[in-house]
Amino acid sequence: MFQLIDGDYAVIGAVFDAALPPGVTLGPGQRLVVVDRDTLVRARRDIPDV
Repeated sequence: MFQLIDGDYAVIGAVFDAALPPGVTLGPGQRLVVVDRDTLVRARRDIPDV
């Protein structure tokens, strides 16, 4: 997980292609990825609150 120049974040993960929960949709060009818990917990300190 890293921050892009425009302030957005990029996440490296495995593509999740199982059925999405009801009401969840992806926009054009979007893919759902799975980030393991350890990676997200480690990245938390680098994600600003605001």
